[in-house]
Amino acid sequence: MSVILCTAGYDHTIRFWEALSGLCSRTIQHPDSQVNRLCITPDKRYVAAAGRNNVKLYDIKSSNPNPVMTFDGHTNNITGVAFHCEGKWMVTSSEDHSVKVWDTRSGTLQRNYMHKAPVNDVVIHPNQGELISGDRSGTIRVWDLGESRCTHQLIPEEDVSVASVSVASDGSLLCAGNNKGNVYLWRMIQDRDVTNIVPIAMFQAHKDYLTRVLLSPDVKHLATCSADHTAKVWSLDSEFVQAKATADAAVKKETNGDVKSGDSPTQQQQPNGVSSATTSNRTPSDIWASGQHSEHRSSMADSALGLIPPDSSKGDSSSLVPAFPSPPDGLPMDSNTNTLYLETTLSNHQRWVWDCAFSADSAYLVTVCSDHYARLWELSTGQIIRQYSGHHRGAVCVALNDYSEPR
Repeated sequence: MSVILCTAGYDHTIRFWEALSGLCSRTIQHPDSQVNRLCITPDKRYVAAAGRNNVKLYDIKSSNPNPVMTFDGHTNNITGVAFHCEGKWMVTSSEDHSVKVWDTRSGTLQRNYMHKAPVNDVVIHPNQGELISGDRSGTIRVWDLGESRCTHQLIPEEDVSVASVSVASDGSLLCAGNNKGNVYLWRMIQDRDVTNIVPIAMFQAHKDYLTRVLLSPDVKHLATCSADHTAKVWSLDSEFVQAKATADAAVKKETNGDVKSGDSPTQQQQPNGVSSATTSNRTPSDIWASGQHSEHRSSMADSALGLIPPDSSKGDSSSLVPAFPSPPDGLPMDSNTNTLYLETTLSNHQRWVWDCAFSADSAYLVTVCSDHYARLWELSTGQIIRQYSGHHRGAVCVALNDYSEPR
């Protein structure tokens, strides 16, 4: 059981797979409801299945088909679930507008945080002291567990549902995806006990609903899943072949004197061909959409695009320009498409792609789809290595743990 791979969905079953052979090794019935999300404990001992009103915890190593613990308290679909690094507590999000923290040893509710709309996803920051959740109104909230309060509120696009959030394994990046297919990326900077959140990139990853965003364990890739029947993998790595070639060409061009050092900063062309002198009349949304970079980092980034203190009014942010640093502070962006560099498009799905999971080495991705299948992809080639067949209705969630050590 060094590799735990399981999927679930609308057929009320949880299926465990032998990752290499593609065979289903065990099926657990979940008669109460469909399963919306799965999460494996860091020690690989249990899997949490989030259903309509509760989360059931199953023993992976036991043949007992019944849950060893049930967490009751939500009043609508549970949309997200994640475990503390040592499995001592669990967080859930729900369409009942709440984010709840549970003691996994006693099953008791420890924290209850409220949004003003159904919550679609929640993740735990690697520092184990903050939660990040996104809701249907377009709001992302950061919760400080120590102070038990919301410390940041981000609204990338008002009234556009935030379908998914992901935080980097090293805590450096926060990513969100919404129902317009747009992806937003922020740099998370720890300054003593304070987390500063700075917007660094926005792009349209899909032209249809985005169902999942996921940063890879090595923080070099970003996976996005969509209703457009595809999953895509984007590069965050400045050493990615295309990104490096573009950067080298830019250096060569500057070295050859094509860029005159005496040019006025107000007339220099930005990567998208718009001079920085024109930015003052553009809204934050315009600048997100263009991928344009500002020449400076400033506190105005805290207000632009909804980085608003949770209790303050939104006010007029139309004149505020968020900072978009170039690498190494920023991310390598393709100036031809105003997106991250696209590594591969996984396009053999027949219906909506709902969820995905990276392998520990970030070299493989498992996707699940409404066409009933789960698929294992080799990212270097974009090819399907295994296809897992057994669900007789849509598969909507997947969990994978192939780490050699507990995490």
